[in-house]
Amino acid sequence: MPLALHHFLFTVYPYICLAVFLMGSLARFDRDQYTWKSDSSQLLRARQLRWGSNLFHIGILFLLFGHTFGLLTPHVMYGWLISAPHKQMLAIVTGGIAGFICFIGLTMLLHRRMFDPRIRLTSHRTDLAILIILWVQLVLGLITLPFSYAHRVDASAMLILADWAQGIFTLRPDATGLLSVAWPFKVHMVLGMTIFLLFPFSRLVHIWSGFASLTYLTRPYQLVRSRRLNLPPSHDPRRHQEHTT
Repeated sequence: MPLALHHFLFTVYPYICLAVFLMGSLARFDRDQYTWKSDSSQLLRARQLRWGSNLFHIGILFLLFGHTFGLLTPHVMYGWLISAPHKQMLAIVTGGIAGFICFIGLTMLLHRRMFDPRIRLTSHRTDLAILIILWVQLVLGLITLPFSYAHRVDASAMLILADWAQGIFTLRPDATGLLSVAWPFKVHMVLGMTIFLLFPFSRLVHIWSGFASLTYLTRPYQLVRSRRLNLPPSHDPRRHQEHTT
């Protein structure tokens, strides 16, 4: 990879993707709220959807939070508890299990969307495209596991990737260390950033609603009280019953 392209992809492109991700999501919520949905097709092949969706969401949520906290947590904050090599082995094992679960669920969803004629007719092109992109990204993530295992002794790959990610979020980007990283990591990272770029223009925006629903856990209870009507004596049902008896 040319050096100029390398520095663009890992020092400039991340900020382009983050800007489009945040501003695009806000603009879509403000202008096209009726498109802010997951476009569920649960009435068709509900059993396959249930299994595929549950496996996919369990796996993808674990991977999402694992990547976020694993890459953005400085080593000094967990070094007293677990060493970098042990942390990398933990990430390989747990990430591999979650990735395999997610792979099964996503493959079921992709098969359902591609080979069921009724679902295919009711699907948007972006629905199928985003599933294919996620599937390729997941496969690339699984390919990186043997490369991570090869660096299990010194955890060099994990530390380099973490330093790069933390530099991006602290506005101190430095892609020099990534020159020594194997190609599956680089392709996985570029495609992952591209998913953030495509996020506001796809059905993935419903993820924001999922996180927003967590606010209901802190919302106070709603008190519902009965209100007795103050009717005049002539309209009191009990008094009317006494007169009739």
